Amino acid sequence: MRSAPKLNPKYVIDVNGNKKAVILPIEEYEELIEDLQDLAVVAERREEPVIPHADVMEELKRNGYLLSSD
Repeated sequence: MRSAPKLNPKYVIDVNGNKKAVILPIEEYEELIEDLQDLAVVAERREEPVIPHADVMEELKRNGYLLSSD
């Protein structure tokens, strides 16, 4: 898992100094959107059944996607 990105936001403030909006470099914004999309997929799939790693590996070998290490 990667660590939280280091953001360098700039703020738009009102006449009283209250923060009203954030300005981010486009690269940082796009990374945040990608992370949110990834988290949404994880949340959607939370209740799906789990397949053991050994079963996945065996199926991949059986279907010719992995070479057997025997």
